[in-house]
Amino acid sequence: MKLARNIIIALIAGVIVGLALNLFAPNVFGPVDTYLFGPLGTIFLNLMKMLVVPVVFVAIALGTAGIGDPKKLGRIGGKTLGFFLITTAVAIVIALALALVLKPGLAGDFDTAGISYEAQEAPPVMDTLLGIIPTNPIAAMAEGNMLQLIFFSALVGFGIAMLGKKVERVTEVLEQANELIMYLITFVMKFAPYGAFGLIASAVGSQGFDAIQAMGMYMGVVLGALLIHTLVVYGGAVSLMGKRSPVWFFKNFFPAQVVAFSTASSAATLPVSMKTAQERLKVPESISSFTQSLGATINMDGTAIMQGAAVVFIAQAYGIDLSMGALLTVVLTAVLASIGTAAVPGAGLIMLAMVLTSVGLPVEGIALVLGVDRLLDMVRTAVNITGDAAAAVVISQSEGVLGEPDAEGVPAETETA
Repeated sequence: MKLARNIIIALIAGVIVGLALNLFAPNVFGPVDTYLFGPLGTIFLNLMKMLVVPVVFVAIALGTAGIGDPKKLGRIGGKTLGFFLITTAVAIVIALALALVLKPGLAGDFDTAGISYEAQEAPPVMDTLLGIIPTNPIAAMAEGNMLQLIFFSALVGFGIAMLGKKVERVTEVLEQANELIMYLITFVMKFAPYGAFGLIASAVGSQGFDAIQAMGMYMGVVLGALLIHTLVVYGGAVSLMGKRSPVWFFKNFFPAQVVAFSTASSAATLPVSMKTAQERLKVPESISSFTQSLGATINMDGTAIMQGAAVVFIAQAYGIDLSMGALLTVVLTAVLASIGTAAVPGAGLIMLAMVLTSVGLPVEGIALVLGVDRLLDMVRTAVNITGDAAAAVVISQSEGVLGEPDAEGVPAETETA
């Protein structure tokens, strides 16, 4: 919590410095961003991303080996995928409803005549599903292909479970590697406040107050939907299915949320979110490693909310009415796209382009929301990893392996199932 406090202080300082430079010294912001803000943020992000591949490989291999039973592994995988798909659909519905009520696209005079945006084409869903099996696992690690890495790591863990004592040395090496990685995460996190300062100062300073003010209603819709989804959907799931207090959940997971907000990357935050869920929420390592790693790749509730709000905003800005059939198409397309574009860089905007195309809206409208997307991305990343943690808590409870918190709400040590 001390680290979370320091990161929050750094974020506030970054907002103040970024806005001040943008308003009073715009000519100074460029060089300062290039030689100070940018490098601070990039160094921290690279340090975090450096640990993602070893964290996922070791954690999932050990977690799968700990589960052992193929039927249990399939059951947990089915519950995880079901939770993600259902919450994604609910997230889009919340965003659509809020945007239709508040009408952010009618709040200002948006110039839609001269804008342009070149959308990247997403691969077919079948290609993505077939591409889960890596032809070269080392290449998958080098490229950071998370779906392929998860598949290979789970396969290694399954092999360890089946061979048992024959590969005790391998298990010991992985356990020791896990200890080393946890130490490295703790070490890297000492630099988090500096990285958070650089990232938020760069994001706010590059946009400026005028751009934020012009898109205020759209941002309000997205942030409102994110808040409702987090408190009602995730909080409700933790309470009703996880049998835990939502206050306890959010309080203990808060440090990971702060890191996610500062990095705007689910993958970069994964080491911290897994460590937090295991140590503070008492989620078994076996379920945490599988559920949260998969969630960092395909669980995009925050992105889905952005898409729902953006679709209505763009339609209203262009003066196009959306029918009930079009709204249902948006929900279905966005849910399927969350899996189909899972391993694609910049998946959020690719998904938005697919959704816009599915209902006949101009893809060029994406340019209207790009200006504030970096700031909103920080918030929706925090929501995304919160959904991963909520899923881990719910699934652990359904399997009867969720540990009990101590009197202060923070567990003394992590249970490993």
